[in-house]
This record gives sequence, structure tokens and C-alpha cells, in this order.
Amino acid sequence: MLLEIKVPSPGESITEVEIANWLKKEGDIVSKDEELCEIDSDKATLTINADEGGKISIKVEAGQKVNVGDIIATIDTSVAPVAAEKPSAPAPEKVVAEKPKAEVPAQSASYASGTPSPAAAKIMAENGIKSSDVKGSGPAGRITKGDVTALLANGFGNKQPDTVAREQKREKMTSLRKKISQRLVSVKNETAMLTTFNEVDMSNVMQLRKDYKDKFKEVHGIGLGFMSFFTKAVTIALQKFPAVNAMIDGEEIIYHNYSDVGIAVSTPKGLMVPVIRGAENLSLAEIERGIASMAAKARDGKITVDDMSGGTFTITNGGVFGSMLSTPILNPPQSAILGMHNIVERPIAVNGKVEIRPIMYVALSYDHRIIDGRESVGFLYTIKELIENPKRMLFNGKKGEEVLLNL
Repeated sequence: MLLEIKVPSPGESITEVEIANWLKKEGDIVSKDEELCEIDSDKATLTINADEGGKISIKVEAGQKVNVGDIIATIDTSVAPVAAEKPSAPAPEKVVAEKPKAEVPAQSASYASGTPSPAAAKIMAENGIKSSDVKGSGPAGRITKGDVTALLANGFGNKQPDTVAREQKREKMTSLRKKISQRLVSVKNETAMLTTFNEVDMSNVMQLRKDYKDKFKEVHGIGLGFMSFFTKAVTIALQKFPAVNAMIDGEEIIYHNYSDVGIAVSTPKGLMVPVIRGAENLSLAEIERGIASMAAKARDGKITVDDMSGGTFTITNGGVFGSMLSTPILNPPQSAILGMHNIVERPIAVNGKVEIRPIMYVALSYDHRIIDGRESVGFLYTIKELIENPKRMLFNGKKGEEVLLNL
């Protein structure tokens, strides 16, 4: 029986995809649920799996565009996958008496031409010398220590090559990358985007994390990171400044009484923004699990369009790459995005004295058509206050450990 493999719909309004890469070759025998290929759409990269096992026949080459519902391969289910055989117990080895070493032929039987001796190999590794750079003078062309030292004495590695290869490489943009580029350009052209900045003293939140991270992991089975603190602070600030959580739709403004927070994740396919839904109702542990799960799906190419749809606000953390300060770009149709950056010890004034504190610069980019300066500055200052006073944010007057660990 021939089973047709059709292109599934990656999401609403998507009618065309591109076959990004075949994971199987023509005529391969595949098993049920085994991954066959990757497809690129405007919003995500997805994989297509085999509904049944059998022999695959590929109908569409990689790089071609196809419509949703098109047949891209067939599987002959009459050709059953071969079950993996259990390895049999190894037969007992025969003991063969060694011949006297005098009877072994010369070292030509043991060393191929160009094989370095241990002493030569050590010097070659230290100086970046390849076997092809040295002509061996030992038995059967073996490279000796003397061969390597002679090469170095003649100036190997000291001379720069006369010419340096100048190469160019061209790659076709994926559907996802093209869509990202179009969206970024449209944001700059269609919004009144501004960015406001502030700095956050991370001392208290770092100490709190240090005090509870072991117990937190013991209770919840997941690490306690800074992203969950910032996500929780964002949900509180969004309730205080609802315009930051709103978006423009034609001539109307849509306000949300919930916080679906997108977390920007860098993947081999480009920037993905999976959404943590209802973040205002989640504990730190639930936020950490959600972020870890979504990030893993994004990096493994398992993320779906639904996972990235419907966010009301986005957080991006350039600090993981060492960024000190940046102006994050809006994630349409959202009206604001928070940028986190690296933590650096800086001198600041504390009660009239100069102290060294771990400081993070934060940035809020926003659409000035819907968010005024008072709201943007107030929102970011609220984030600063909450992070600098995490116990007040999280514990609300209760015993800290009980609230933080959900005991």
C-alpha cells in the first residue's frame, strides 16, 4: 500500500511552504513517527513525520516551494522496517601465541607513510604542524622528531603566506528569514518607535537567588534564573500601565487584562519568540519550566506557530551574548518590548558614598502612537523598583521561603 505524505498546515493564513531539508534519502526504509523532512514557513520551521513505516519515495526536492496539502512523498508500507536485532554474545577469543618480534617485518608493517612518532606528534601539535607539511625520513616514511625540528629551524610558521584566499559564499534566504526581515523593516516604517533606558542594581535579587537556588531546585527540579524575576516584574508593571500591554488594530486600541509574555530565543533558524501564556498567574517555578520547555522546542525545531502566536509583550535578553546596551525592536503587533543586558560591576552612589554594585542596563522600546512618555518611563521605573526589592515583589508580607518555594 502506498501512503501519501502531504504538507500539513503550519497555521492560519499560511498556504505555501518550502522544503528546507530532507532528513531521509530516496529509497530509505523508515519507521513510524520517524522524521522525514523540515519545512520552512513564514512563521516557523516544522518537521514532517512518517505516519507508517516503509520505503520512502521523494516527490519534491529540497528548496522547492509547495502548497499546503501537496503530496511531497509516498511510503510503500508493504516494505516493513527491519527490526533491530539483539547483539549476540561475542564468541570466545582464540588465544594465539605471539610470534617472536624478530619475525615481525620491519616497521613498514606498523606505520603508514607520514605517521609521526610520539615525540614528533607532540611537537607538531604544539606548533600547528600537519603531517602533510613534513617529509618523513624514518622507516616507511615515518616522521621523526628530527624531521620536525629541522622544519622549524628552517622557519616554518614564521612566514605569512603571499596571498590570502578571498572567498564569498551565497545562501538562499529561508522563508522564515525573509519574513523576519520584512517584519523588522515594517516596524521601523509603520510605528513611532522610541526607546527609554534605566539601570537596575541587581544586588538584592542576586542575593535572594543565591540564598534559595539550592532549595528551589530541590523542591521544583529546575534552576532559578533571572528571567523569571523579570517576567514576574513585567506582569505587575503591565497591570499598573495597561497601555504598554495594548496594541493598535486599525483605528482601535485593544487592551488586555492578561499578560502573555513572549521570550525571545536565538536559534539556528533565526530569532523565535515563544509565548508564556497567563504569566501573571504563574509562580517562578512555572515560569522557569515554561521558558525552558519553549526554548528547547525552539532550538530543536519543534516549535509550532501556536506556540509563538498571541503574545501581548516581549522580553529579550541580549546580556547572554555580552550586550551592554541596545535598543530592542518591537515585535508586531505588540506595542512594547523590554531589553535586558549583561550584569557588570559599576561604581554608583549609595547614601552619599561610592560603592561597587552589579548593575544591569534595561531598555524599553515602545510605540509612541499608543504609549506616552509618562507611561513608558513609569513602566520601566516600576521594573527597576521591583527587581531592586524582590522580597516585596514576591513575598507580599508573608514568610519569604513559603511563597517563593510554594511550600
